Order: sequence, then structure tokens, then C-alpha cells
Amino acid sequence: MSENLPENLKKIAEAHQAIKAEIGNVIVGQKDVIDQVLIAILARGHCLLLGVPGLAKTLLVSCLGEVLDLGFNRVQFTPDLMPSDITGTEILDEEQGSIRRTLRFVKGPVFTNLLLADEINRTPPKTQAALLEAMQENMVTTGGKTFELPQPFFVLATQNPIEQEGTYPLPEAQLDRFMFLVRMDYPKRDEEIQVLRQTTANREVELKRLITGPEIIELQHCVRDIPVSEHVLAYCIDLVRNTRPGEPESPDFVKDNLTFGAGPRAGQYLVLAAKAWAALEGRINVSCADVRRNALAVLTHRIACNFHAAGEGIDAKQIIDRLIKYVPEPDSDGV
Repeated sequence: MSENLPENLKKIAEAHQAIKAEIGNVIVGQKDVIDQVLIAILARGHCLLLGVPGLAKTLLVSCLGEVLDLGFNRVQFTPDLMPSDITGTEILDEEQGSIRRTLRFVKGPVFTNLLLADEINRTPPKTQAALLEAMQENMVTTGGKTFELPQPFFVLATQNPIEQEGTYPLPEAQLDRFMFLVRMDYPKRDEEIQVLRQTTANREVELKRLITGPEIIELQHCVRDIPVSEHVLAYCIDLVRNTRPGEPESPDFVKDNLTFGAGPRAGQYLVLAAKAWAALEGRINVSCADVRRNALAVLTHRIACNFHAAGEGIDAKQIIDRLIKYVPEPDSDGV
């Protein structure tokens, strides 16, 4: 553990409050969503934002790019979008006054710090896979050459849960690449009144740039320096293993309602999310409560309900809620 960790955690907590306050000048409400996106950024993860149209998903990501002083690109996913439209393409250059020709790679919009993949389920799997490969490997390979993506690199993808006609839902293996599935709900009544007041008047807000890319990379290292006890690690593993219907210790409501459960990546993200949330609060200690706070966003898209669950009207969120109540905290030795 670094000697400067307590001081760095204090900086993270101060930056957290400053970022939320600055984004709050444009985005009304959605504080939990902002927290979850910041957790994913500190944990080097990617987010899938799920919500009906008009909830400011795109505006939130755009504001985040400004406040964090990062390179920002937006791609509107459509059925005719090709992989090269995301990663880039090779063009043929002819030297002036010569017959010599060379191939030159023109980088696509994925070469940025913060990429907004708007309505990712609108494009075919081939294009989805090109983006998800870049998310996983942090590089693009074309023509036998490898091009590294700039760091830090995050993908915040949006998806409309209502209109499914003409969409290509992300397969489970691709969903697993996203650290969080963040659900954006309708604003409260007073918040919606404030939205109307702000968006129907002449109002321009210039957001301050509060933190740079190199500083974010430094904060990411601080998050990974935070120690985690065996007690918390065992709790993360117990939560994940109990989502698997094939495990003997899994509860009956899991065996009856799930086709498959979460894989090892879920446990990794539970630990990282708990660390990141503790960091955002300026704490050096990570508790099981930090794990529970982020369990829904980490696990919901990593389990699959079966026909029995569909018939009973049971969804993944209800299963995770019951599981959080069912799994006890281990003792201090992690047993």
C-alpha cells in the first residue's frame, strides 16, 4: 500500500463532490447514475446505460467528457454501420509526382478517451464485436499492425429497453464485457419541474474542466492500492457462486429461476466497484456494504432467467435483491 494513499483518497473524495456539483449544473437528479459511472471510470470499467428516450443519457456522457477534460467521441449506432466505421480504415495514398502508392491507416472514433456508443443494440453483431474487442484489448489490429488506444479509455453505451424492433440485443458474452448495467429511471416530480424550467429558457452553462486524463490514471492506481480483507473477498465470491444454479449451495429460488449464473469476472468487478466507492467517499476500508451497494449493477446482466421465471413474472433484479438478503457475511477469517 502506498504511503500517500490516505492523502490521495482525500483528493478523490473532493474531486467526486466537485464533479457531481459541476454536472449538476446541467443534469437534474440522476446522482446515483453519476456515482456509478464514476465508479466504473476509477475501476477501469465500461458502462451500459439502460433507459427510455429523453432521460439525458447522451447529455450526461457529454458533460462527463467536458468535466473530466477528456477526448470525447460519439457514435450513433445504426444497422448499416460497419466495423471500420468504429475502428478506422486503410486508404491508398499516392505520392505527389510519383507512381508509388502506400496504405495509410485512418483512425476511427474509437481512438479517444471517452466513447459514447449511442443505441449500441441498433447495429449488427459484427460491428458490436469490433467495438467490444477494442474495449477488452485496448487496441485495434488492422493490416497486420497494432494500434494502441489512448489512455484512459472508457466506453459508455446506451440502450433503449422499450423499442426492440429492428435491434440486435447484445449476446451474454458481450454483455459480460461491461462492468455495470446502469438503469436510468424517470426523474422525480420536483426534478422534472426543474428540467422544464431549465430547458425552456435561454440558459447557457459552461462546464469547468476539473481533472485531466493523466490524473485519472493516477487515481485508478490509487483505487487498486486499497487493501481488501479476506472477509470482503469471501463475501464477493459467495454472492457470485450463489447465482449459479449448478452449485450445490445455491438457494432454491436460483435453481428454479436461472439458466446460468455469473462468471469470475463478476467477482473481480464486485471487488473493484467496492474499492472505487470507498475511494469516492475518501475511505481506506472496504466493507461488505460497499459490495452490496454495487451488486445489482454488476450482477443483473450476468445472469439469465429461465421460462419458469418469465412465467412467474420474476426478473433478474428480483433475483439479485433476494440473493443479497440470502447470502450472509462471512466471519472475520472469510469462512
